[in-house]
Amino acid sequence: MRHSSDDLPVALYSAAQVRALDAELIAAGTPGFALMQRAAHAIWRALRRSWPDAGAVTVLAGHGNNAGDGYLLAVLAVRAGWQVRVLAVAEPQRLQGDAALARDEALAAGVEVLAWEAGHEARGVLVDALLGTGLAGAVREPYAAAIEWMNHSARPVLAVDIPSGICADTGQVLGVAVAAQLTVTLIGLKVGLFVGQALDHVGRLLFDDLQSNVANQSWVAQRLAGDVLPHLPARAPTAHKGQLGHVLVVGGDHGTGGAALLSAHSALRSGAGRVSLATRGEHLAAAQSRLPEVMSLAVASANQLHGLGGNITVWVVGPGLGQSAWGRSLLSVAVTAPAAQVWDADALNLLAEGVVSIPPGSVVTPHPGEAARLLGISTQALQADRPAAARALAQRYQVICVLKGAGTLIADPMGCLLVCDRGDPVMAGAGLGDVLAGLIGALIAQGCTPWQAAGLGVWLHAGAGEYLAGKGNGLAASDLCDAIRHLLQERAACRK
Repeated sequence: MRHSSDDLPVALYSAAQVRALDAELIAAGTPGFALMQRAAHAIWRALRRSWPDAGAVTVLAGHGNNAGDGYLLAVLAVRAGWQVRVLAVAEPQRLQGDAALARDEALAAGVEVLAWEAGHEARGVLVDALLGTGLAGAVREPYAAAIEWMNHSARPVLAVDIPSGICADTGQVLGVAVAAQLTVTLIGLKVGLFVGQALDHVGRLLFDDLQSNVANQSWVAQRLAGDVLPHLPARAPTAHKGQLGHVLVVGGDHGTGGAALLSAHSALRSGAGRVSLATRGEHLAAAQSRLPEVMSLAVASANQLHGLGGNITVWVVGPGLGQSAWGRSLLSVAVTAPAAQVWDADALNLLAEGVVSIPPGSVVTPHPGEAARLLGISTQALQADRPAAARALAQRYQVICVLKGAGTLIADPMGCLLVCDRGDPVMAGAGLGDVLAGLIGALIAQGCTPWQAAGLGVWLHAGAGEYLAGKGNGLAASDLCDAIRHLLQERAACRK
């Protein structure tokens, strides 16, 4: 999904909250039909900016206020001299209230209104004014067929408020959903636009608040944006490595040493004062050669870790750890350490098995498969409602949960939720999670709280992926480390 700019609001709402905001506007004296007219004008402006030479528009209308927006859009297009048709998937005479008034205005303006049939030709820009945010179950016929017709039309599609078939709260596709090139969402941003399968359907996202004032309203989540992220404190001229934390990365069983090396490299480039690596002896030569700045230790047993505990600020445990006796014994030492903890990969798989308990207040960074195991559900069930899953994980284990994937989520045990809408598909590759774990550890080491480090770390990680996406596919996880270092400068001056 691509946004037009980062001037979108931070607050994200549920569908019920947006409906309540709409009702409050009407109760405060703004007629519902006036809001519908504002919506139509906002959509028409967006359509003309995106496709100024289209000259034709086909509106697919349903039965609610979403359809009313579409009928009034058709009026504006007719008045501008465009060729306009409304294909009514719901019977126009069944419309009620403001939507019926919009239908009547369209008919009076000479808009051609036809019953939708699969044999109709798709003309110009298609406008999805079918279902809106009120959808609760799977899309039924004839709406499902109309959505498939739009998706196979090879015409550009603008979705009104949200692509029809997308759940406004979870981003899940409810059977079938419109694949839009542009979505114009209204009054408040819906959390479902930013998570789950919605990312493949929203296209470019534009927002219009319709002159509403929602600044003081409650919300269900926030977007990760620059103005809500912490700044690392500037370093004094006399700063030294002892003031910037000591990160210990624990992992790298037989054949998986690269994962631990990536985390250590990331922690080093992300500003930690000191970085140590505890790994299998077979990886020691590679670690010392590749990362001479990292203090690498060959560890054969848990006993060799005990002496390190008092010198460590943050433990990053799990990258390449494995689930053998070696990994289990090292994880058992981490559990008893007094320092902050970041758990990833096999540390989470061992946690899911009940082998250990994680210290409260730690950060966990599961991908969907690991998160599903931690919750004891299927990956499919987890992906169907990622916000609920992230909150459930944070509450069950009393941790900060970073649920990775497109639209990464950060949740705390109290239910606070952050949504990352940055990143790029070029980041679909191995090792990027190891880099994220090391980055979050380094930020905690430098003074961020676990919650701050999780949010800032995810934001920097995704931003680095966007920065490097212009170079094309084939992104290696280690490529991110230098890009993260440059982006960090935006959040923390090197010197006072």
